[in-house]
Amino acid sequence: MENIRGDLTLTPVGHVSSPLSDRAAAPKQGTEGAPDAWLVFEPAYHAALEGLRAGDRVIVLTWLHLASRDVLRTRPRDDPANPETGVFATRSPARPNPIGLHPVEILQVTGRRVRVRGLEALDGTPVLDVKPVLAGDTGP
Repeated sequence: MENIRGDLTLTPVGHVSSPLSDRAAAPKQGTEGAPDAWLVFEPAYHAALEGLRAGDRVIVLTWLHLASRDVLRTRPRDDPANPETGVFATRSPARPNPIGLHPVEILQVTGRRVRVRGLEALDGTPVLDVKPVLAGDTGP
């Protein structure tokens, strides 16, 4: 496999604006009581929002900038009753590349701001990308 370590660059396209600011108080998943939040996009990416509409389901990819990057094993949901497992078998934010994957519903699109439901990311979290959920997306 080619070593791309030196060639990989990610540029945030925006950030999360959310009332969630405390990692300990944030829900573990968006379906567990996450408040509505805004995705605020940089001016250079305004044209990329064309076609997004209220009611659309999208996947928001974030960079979990406060997460540990040196964790390889964890207890799912931070529950001591759960056996330790590799982070690739969990949704833990602590992982070598802390990329967040958030299925959300778009509630409103206003200029460079997109209001969403079901986003558990903290205020200020960098947004890397947004992808639509396609009809019939259930995986392999």
